Amino acid sequence: MASSDQFRPPPTTRREDFREILHGVEVPDPYRWLEDGSAPDTRAWLAAQHEYARPFLDTPIRERIRARLAGMMKVDAMGFPFERRGYYFYSRRRADEQHASICRRNGLHGEEEVLVDANSLSADQMTGVHIVGISRDGSVLAYGVRRGGEDQFSINLMDVASRRDLADRLPRARYNNASWKIDGSGFYYSVRTDQGPRIRFHRVGTAVSEDREILGSNWGPERWAGAFVSDNGKYLMIGSGYRTASTNSGDRNDPYFQRLDPEGEIIPIADDLDAFSTGSDAGDAFIMLTNWQAPRRRVIRVEFANPSRENWREIIPEGPSMIEGVATVGGKLVATYLEDVHSRVRVFEPDGTFVREVDLPGRGIAAGFTGRWERSESFFYFSSFNHAPTIYRYDLSTGEREIWWRQQGVPDLDRFELRQVWYPSKDGTRIPMYLFHKRGLALDSERPTLLTGYGGYNLSPFPVYSTMAVVWAETGGVFASANLRGGGEFGEEWHQAGRRERKQNVFDDFIAAAEWLVVNRYTQPSKLAISGASNGGLLVGAALTQRPDLFRAVICHRPVLDMMRHHKDPMGHYWIGEYGCADDPNDFPYLLAYSPYHNVRAGTPYPAVMFVTGDSDTRCDPMHARKMAAQLQWASGSKHPIVLHYRAEAGHMATLPMDATIDELADQLAFLSRELDVPSRTWSSALPWRCLP
Repeated sequence: MASSDQFRPPPTTRREDFREILHGVEVPDPYRWLEDGSAPDTRAWLAAQHEYARPFLDTPIRERIRARLAGMMKVDAMGFPFERRGYYFYSRRRADEQHASICRRNGLHGEEEVLVDANSLSADQMTGVHIVGISRDGSVLAYGVRRGGEDQFSINLMDVASRRDLADRLPRARYNNASWKIDGSGFYYSVRTDQGPRIRFHRVGTAVSEDREILGSNWGPERWAGAFVSDNGKYLMIGSGYRTASTNSGDRNDPYFQRLDPEGEIIPIADDLDAFSTGSDAGDAFIMLTNWQAPRRRVIRVEFANPSRENWREIIPEGPSMIEGVATVGGKLVATYLEDVHSRVRVFEPDGTFVREVDLPGRGIAAGFTGRWERSESFFYFSSFNHAPTIYRYDLSTGEREIWWRQQGVPDLDRFELRQVWYPSKDGTRIPMYLFHKRGLALDSERPTLLTGYGGYNLSPFPVYSTMAVVWAETGGVFASANLRGGGEFGEEWHQAGRRERKQNVFDDFIAAAEWLVVNRYTQPSKLAISGASNGGLLVGAALTQRPDLFRAVICHRPVLDMMRHHKDPMGHYWIGEYGCADDPNDFPYLLAYSPYHNVRAGTPYPAVMFVTGDSDTRCDPMHARKMAAQLQWASGSKHPIVLHYRAEAGHMATLPMDATIDELADQLAFLSRELDVPSRTWSSALPWRCLP
């Protein structure tokens, strides 16, 4: 039964006459008081919102949906293995566990040893762990300890032989990795301080306060950074970047290196280019992937002994497809290309001579190719809407691959069809979109359809296996994923076309995708839902305010929605290069023009909306969802519910316990099923399934 048949008014929210003048324009902000998440009034408001939301989520079919999700998600899960002297370290979660533990095996198929059991760390099961770094001889493990979905975590060190933690402990912060010196004396790491990122070295057995700063004293909070020791232990490679207003690179990343043992000076490789340049080591050379004079990227070989630009040598030229990444493993270069939004992988010699193409199982995404320069063994991940997540072991010397792990509990995916279509956006630009649904689907405009997208930060939503997509398709629905401008699907030009003052292109692309689905009789507005997270939350927020007539329901995860104040968020420095800043008179007009919070109009019949966030989101401040929920509840002229799904431990990271993760997804699907009037019998027929071997 649709929600409009059982209308319940939302809780009353205090609306204040708060206004500020920005560049001569009066900007109202009636819910500014909701920005203080710890204030008693805000906590009371959140409690009332919880009570209001639950009846729309606790529908008669929710438990049926949850049981289906549990059957698919409560299965063994594995992470990439990392080899150290014949031992393989990895993360693994058993089907009956809430979190992944850190384990190792002696040999590929040896008996498993649990090193850190995450499921015994806290009574409330809100503490998770992950591998941060492993010493070269495998004797010391650095592991992260995280609460809920926070970005921040602490770092513990374990003596692997005794299974005991050392006294060393790095306090809760935003870290990158721990990259060990070859002699095991300590590790380099990146940490974000209030002033900006810093590269430091921690010597095992000393106080963290004594950690030596290697680089970063002049870096501001808008930057990110990372540091890695080369496989041969001779070099420390450092990268530091930030987002710019440049129309050439957008994201800029500057690589440096330092000779170790004895330590030399820090030498810039490319710190004066308007480009994103990154890379890894191949013996005594730095293999640099860059978009310098190549929007779809190329690969340049830089000798550590002669790093000046006149000695650079292009070894893999820019081509028609985007180069997503280059791994240096097994004495070879493994280049992953993004071709029409699916992976192709090619192997090259260190001088750029083509060796072979990696045989992939189908049209999907390949990632990883972890390993070391001197070992031919590598591991990569492959997944698609119609292919179970799988980790393969790949031999660089022979090209042979074998399955190391494959997810179980996956339905018979041969019952479904995966298609890629291209449609015109408002300005005529052709946009690709993946469609996933049952074979033989009738095009009768009656299919419940869930459309997703992202469109930002040079990131690309790939065709990956998705529990939500599968269960949605099982009910006879259509799952659609649009690859919008602003992402990285076709190189830097594609990214530039959807950032800053061109951000409206992204929203136009998404709206055009919805219109295409309607025109081509997949669905109709009363059967169409949209979903997006983070920057994708901004996307669906803009879509619902610009075309409220086109959608029936919206799931808006952990979003950014107040574009007048996004730069004041704890991580807002990172976003200015992508969005712009309302304090800048040049950026202010276009930000105000699309800012979802400021474009809600009283009396407009808005679709049903479910905002999803929590206190532990330390990346996209939950105040965005709180303020937008209040604004829509006040303004909407329809009887469709506007609800806030708020959990204190929920954050930007998908690291909640498995039961909490299933609960959140069940709430979303129950809400969508109710609003799109998905018949309960379709969930009944979805329950039986045949698992893949």
